[in-house]
Amino acid sequence: MREQIPNIITLIRIASIVPICWLLWRNDYALALILLVLAGLSDALDGFLARRYGWLTRLGAMLDPIADKLFVMAVFIVFGLKGALPWWLIGLVIGRDVVIVLGAMACRLLRGRLEICPLMISKLNTGLQVFLLAIMLLHVALYPLPWWITSGLQWGVAVTTVLSGAAYMILWGRYAFAKE
Repeated sequence: MREQIPNIITLIRIASIVPICWLLWRNDYALALILLVLAGLSDALDGFLARRYGWLTRLGAMLDPIADKLFVMAVFIVFGLKGALPWWLIGLVIGRDVVIVLGAMACRLLRGRLEICPLMISKLNTGLQVFLLAIMLLHVALYPLPWWITSGLQWGVAVTTVLSGAAYMILWGRYAFAKE
């Protein structure tokens, strides 16, 4: 039962997406920020517990990245609906994740198994996405930033999103059609 503690923390993080998005939508940025920080800390905590105590589960290996992606996509969409982020960028971010998931599913069908290992460009992309969302929260909540900062970060996310998506397409293609 103890090995499920990280999974329970991850499920709570997933459940917190709705109230966080609601708070962002209602411009209650202070409370949204507090919940976002707690969600970030819970992400670190569940990973620490899983590694430290060997509470690694197959469910946790799937839930944690799903929680991260749901969080990022949900906040991107809220910022899009509020007009703080352009829809072309939101479409690019979501499209990349859809391509990665569909590619992974196709590889699994073709090969019968799949080992998922995040690529460095993907980690950079996720880091930039989270940083952009934090900057956008600062921008809309506390201090309007110069256009070149927000625009530059948006283009950085766009470039790493395209590069990461292409890298996964190449990886899945090689994996799917490799001879054993």
